[in-house]
Amino acid sequence: MGKRIVIALGGNALGENLPEQMAAARGTARAIADLIQAGHEVVVAHGNGPQVGMIQKAMAELTRSDPERYIPCPLSVCVAMSQGYIGYDLQNALREELMDRGIDKGVATVLTQVEVDPADPAFQHPTKPIGAFMTQAEAEEMRRRGNPVMEDAGRGWRRVVASPKPVSIVEIKSIRDMVAAGLVVVACGGGGIPVVREGCRLRGVSAVIDKDFASARLAQMIGADYLVILTAVERVAVNYAKPDQRWLSRISVEEARAYIAQGQFAPGSMLPKVE
Repeated sequence: MGKRIVIALGGNALGENLPEQMAAARGTARAIADLIQAGHEVVVAHGNGPQVGMIQKAMAELTRSDPERYIPCPLSVCVAMSQGYIGYDLQNALREELMDRGIDKGVATVLTQVEVDPADPAFQHPTKPIGAFMTQAEAEEMRRRGNPVMEDAGRGWRRVVASPKPVSIVEIKSIRDMVAAGLVVVACGGGGIPVVREGCRLRGVSAVIDKDFASARLAQMIGADYLVILTAVERVAVNYAKPDQRWLSRISVEEARAYIAQGQFAPGSMLPKVE
């Protein structure tokens, strides 16, 4: 009996530029196609930390170069853009891999909005890294310009933005219907486009929802059997990037809570995966 599996791809696992992303998508497609060929239903979610930062930087430079013509692009719109171009690569790579194997199955990307609570305390305490890594000097300059930054798990400095928890997935009925129809669905890209509900209206907000929490909510709402989180490092570790670093292969919920309490995992990076 096949299982329903949500696979969450880390934004960093998709590479730092378009050629790297296309190569990573092809490699990922082979692994996902193996699961589909074995009879499982697969829904793919993905991060967008590096990608949404690159988009926002490009849009900001465009605004600075011609401010009368171009207005600043909201972060929620940048998230939507990242969903489109990452989904484009993923669905094409999956479609090609499935066709090579003689599997006739549609692949579709759902532009996904995810509702958040406007009172979420995360809006007052930005923790989600986006964009490229910086030196400490570059980080200080960005902080001087009013953008919060933080050191990211020993790998360098990055800009951080608010990362509210997902409340619900707006397009969940469409996603369920597509899965039930036998399609491979790419959804909740970058954690989803963050929106708040104002009566019948949905308004985008300046935030990036952590894709691990959004993927977990997606898995819950479609009744998935498994949630698989793929990222750029070998596995979860304690004492990460220290001489006594130790990889974790299997842990209990109680052990995970103990490591969280010890502060073993970086906010906005490995912490939400373990949570």
